[in-house]
Amino acid sequence: MKPCAPDHIASITPYPPGKPIEELEREYGISGSIKLASNENPIGPSPRAIEAIQAAVRKLNRYPDGSGFYLRRKIADKFGLPFDGILLGNGSNELIELVIRAFMGPGDEVMMPAPSFLLYRLVVQWMGGRPVSIPLKGLKVDLDAMADAVTERTKVIFLTNPNNPTGTVIGRRDFDLFLSRIPERIVLVLDEAYIDFNRDPDTPSGFEYIDGAGPAVVVLKTFSKAYGLAGLRIGYGAMPVPVAGFLNRVRQPFNTNSLAQAAALAALDDEEFFDLTRKMTWDGLQYLYGEVEKLGLKYVVSQANFFLIEVPCESKRVFEAMLRRGVIIRSMASYGMDNFIRINAGLPEENERFVRTFSEVLAEIKQSA
Repeated sequence: MKPCAPDHIASITPYPPGKPIEELEREYGISGSIKLASNENPIGPSPRAIEAIQAAVRKLNRYPDGSGFYLRRKIADKFGLPFDGILLGNGSNELIELVIRAFMGPGDEVMMPAPSFLLYRLVVQWMGGRPVSIPLKGLKVDLDAMADAVTERTKVIFLTNPNNPTGTVIGRRDFDLFLSRIPERIVLVLDEAYIDFNRDPDTPSGFEYIDGAGPAVVVLKTFSKAYGLAGLRIGYGAMPVPVAGFLNRVRQPFNTNSLAQAAALAALDDEEFFDLTRKMTWDGLQYLYGEVEKLGLKYVVSQANFFLIEVPCESKRVFEAMLRRGVIIRSMASYGMDNFIRINAGLPEENERFVRTFSEVLAEIKQSA
C-alpha cells in the first residue's frame, strides 16, 4: 500500500513559488528580464554585509553559533530590547512556524486577516489547527471583526503591519483598542516585515508593546527586505522572555547559518545603505503612482515597498502578457483578488521599463476587447 498523508496535510494547497528568472526566460524565449514580483531589494545587499560574508566563508568548517549571541546582542542594543526575548529564525517564516508549534494544538484556532501572508494559513494547516480568516474591510485589517471572532479555541492571532498584499497599516489608536479586547491567554503576532518602509507617523511600533499589559506580543522582523538579504533567510522575533523560552523548546539547534548571522550583523551597522534603500523605494513608489494615474487606473497607496494596481481584466492575463515581454509581476488571483496586480518599486530604470511595458499591455488588451 502506498503511503498516504493525514487529511489535514493532503488537503493543503502548497505555497505557489515563482520560477527562477533563467527558467522563465528559457520557456518564453526572452532575455534581460526584470523582476518586480517578490518585494525584494533591487539595490542588492549591503556592501558591509558582502564583506562580512567573505570573511566568514573561511570558517564554514565550523557549526554556526546556535544561540546567535552576537547578532541578538546587536539587536538588543540597537533597539533597546531584552536580550533573552530575542530569537533568530531562518527568515521570519520559521518564527511563524515556531509560534504555532509552541502555542497551538490540534483543532485549536489561529486567526489572521484575509488576504494577508499566505504562510499563516499553511502553517496552521500543517500542524492540524483551524485557520480563521477575517476579511479585510476597505482593504484594511478589520480589527473589530477579528476581536468579535475570538473564541475559547483561539490561541494565536496574526497581524501584518503593513499588510501584505495591500500595503495598508493599522493605526495606534485602533491597535490599542484591539489589544484591550483580546484575552491575555492569546499570543498576538505582529509581523513587521515591511515596517522599515512605513511613512505614516500614526503607525505603532510593536517593540513598544512587548512588555505591556494584555496579550503577549511577538514582533517579527526580517533582513530580507530593507537590508537586502533575502537569499540568506535570516530574521528575528522580539517577545516577552517567557514566550521566547517556549519557542526555544521547539527550535532547531542550528537554525540560522553562520553566513546569514555575519551578514545581518554587518547590515545593521550600514545606516547609509538602509537610508538609500528607503529613499529609492519611496521615490520609486511616487513615480509609479503618478504613471499609473496617467493610465487612468486605480491603485492602493502603500506603506510597504510594493503596491496594488487594479487592472481592467483578469490579473492573470496581465501577468502573462507582461511576462512575455520580460517584466515579472505578481497576479493577486491566489489571494482572491482577481483584478489586481502587485509590483514592488525597483531601480529607476526598472520602474520606467515597467511603465512602458504596462502601457503596451493595456493597449493590447483594449484593442482585443
